[in-house]
Amino acid sequence: MDDSVISPGNKMGDSASESDSSSLDGGAMLPPSTVSRDQLQKRIESLQQQNRVLKVELDTYKLRVKALQEENRALRQASVSIQAKAEQEEEYISNTLLKKIQALKKEKETLAHHYEQEEECLTNDLSRKLNQLRQEKCRLEQTLEQEQECLVNKLMRKIEKLEAETLAKQTNLERLRREKVELENTLEQEQEALVNRLWKRMDKLEAEKRSLQIRLDQPVSDPASPRDISNGDTASNLSNHIQTLRSEVVKLRNQLAVSQNESKEKMQRFVLEEKHIREENLRLHRKLQQEVERREALCRHLSESESSLEMEEERQFNEALSVSIDDYYDDIDEVII
Repeated sequence: MDDSVISPGNKMGDSASESDSSSLDGGAMLPPSTVSRDQLQKRIESLQQQNRVLKVELDTYKLRVKALQEENRALRQASVSIQAKAEQEEEYISNTLLKKIQALKKEKETLAHHYEQEEECLTNDLSRKLNQLRQEKCRLEQTLEQEQECLVNKLMRKIEKLEAETLAKQTNLERLRREKVELENTLEQEQEALVNRLWKRMDKLEAEKRSLQIRLDQPVSDPASPRDISNGDTASNLSNHIQTLRSEVVKLRNQLAVSQNESKEKMQRFVLEEKHIREENLRLHRKLQQEVERREALCRHLSESESSLEMEEERQFNEALSVSIDDYYDDIDEVII
């Protein structure tokens, strides 16, 4: 059974190996008795089966070729009809385009004439406006020069006035400073003299007080004489006088402190006034500079406006021309589409 179930490929391989071995042996053939009849029968059946399969495939390919030929004929007929239809449509489009191109040429001539008229009108209008702007520019320049001259004169007068006031206040401030220094020196000298005088008197009174105290400490032998009583009164008077002098010293010190505070407040007030005057002077200088810059900017603006008017005139002319050309080409594109 194992020998009977052999595939056609194995049979072909065996035959190939047999042919190779026969060729190697010098072409000697095996005798027919060595090949079994069953193997030959199976090989024949396998070849027949392969033959039937190949016939079926051949029929299938023939059918496919026939279908493709029919499809090719149909495509050729459709191509011929489409080409004819395309030629008709092309001829129709060509005729339509020719008619529209002729109409557009006429419209172009009309637009060109209309554009020339509009351009002439626009040019005249722009020239008139340009002349008006030039006249207005001259008038504004004159007005600006007058206003600037008036403003500059006013500011200069105000600056000169402020400078004079500043100088006067600075002079007054210097005078007050000198007076303050002199007053402080005088007060110091007076205070020093007063203190020295008071110290001398206090030393003298202290010496008298000690002398009286020594006398009072002595033993009492006789009744107090009127002189001793007067000495006691003198001691009490000296004490009162010392208290009075001390109160005067305190009072003078308070007056000195008050005068110093007043002088300090005056100095601060003068410093603030000087600072305010300097700030006002600086503000006026800045305002003057701003007015000068504004005048220069206005002059530049007027010059730029004049040049911009000329550029605007040229730009409007170019835009009108480009719009006409674009409309013409747009109409042609619409016709072509």
